[in-house]
Amino acid sequence: MQRAFSFHIGLVLALSLLVPNTGFAKDKKKDPEEIGNRDVGKGVNFYSLEKEIALGKQLAQEIERQAKIVDDPVIAEYVNRIGQNLVRNSDAKVPFTIKVIDGEEVNAFALPGGFFFVNSGLILRAESEAELAGVMAHEIAHVAARHGTRQATRGQLVNLATIPLIFMGGWTGYGVRQGASVLIPIGFLKFSRGFEEEADLLGLQYLYKAGYDPTAFVDFFEKIQSDEKRRPGTMAKVFSTHPMTEDRIKNSQQNIAEILTAKPEYVVNTSEFEKVKARLAALQNRRKIDDKDDKSRPTLRRTPGSGPIGDDEEKQKPDEDERPTLKRR
Repeated sequence: MQRAFSFHIGLVLALSLLVPNTGFAKDKKKDPEEIGNRDVGKGVNFYSLEKEIALGKQLAQEIERQAKIVDDPVIAEYVNRIGQNLVRNSDAKVPFTIKVIDGEEVNAFALPGGFFFVNSGLILRAESEAELAGVMAHEIAHVAARHGTRQATRGQLVNLATIPLIFMGGWTGYGVRQGASVLIPIGFLKFSRGFEEEADLLGLQYLYKAGYDPTAFVDFFEKIQSDEKRRPGTMAKVFSTHPMTEDRIKNSQQNIAEILTAKPEYVVNTSEFEKVKARLAALQNRRKIDDKDDKSRPTLRRTPGSGPIGDDEEKQKPDEDERPTLKRR
């Protein structure tokens, strides 16, 4: 009896060496500790990383020629810093170029190769830095998983025959309008349900890894849905093409509960976010006034320190608390 038992155990061990154990192996894609050590972008792809970066650069140049980029150094540096922190805590294998578009639409999109644009409307709609970071993390996940070129490879979104024409200057006619008067191929913005769910999963982990409260991700998209229900047509096109459905919200909540170990503290908001948001609102208000054709309106001259948030005000408040707001579990 003992000999038969020993033989059975030996046979099981031998078979375990021959057959991969898939039943108990932990899925790296659901392990935040494996971020950076897993190939989330694997799959059939006709594009090398180099070609993907070249394509994204070409598309980004076209966008910058059509859209107005916010060149305010304080706003641009802040948004770039938030994004680069998320990129460092992601699986992305390409460098990111992050810029802010002057547009009221609540929108953000990342092109293949790491070219990332954030609409000013998104910053103004977000109520905290964590909410802004959540949307950015989702878009960074699309790039990390190479969703744009993987879908192009499948032939579902972009006719591959047109790709060489883009490099030959044949951009016009191969794009669709996607808000802010920008022409971009919808193939690089509208993803399959599976890719959207994967970006939710990865984006949550990037947000968490960077120190933010992951529930802010779900909170923001629920807020956008609520806005759309109250005022139909207010949802940005990029969100309407891949809406945050109830299933995706439930999946995200489940992933937060199951794969993200609760931390004692999370970053929710910072005073810097509030300053940048106020600065951006002031810039947009000035732009609206400047754009008006009525030349008979009186012109107001502000004395130093009396205008919107800027260097003078910051000098007047050297002791302002810059510490982030933490959410304790």
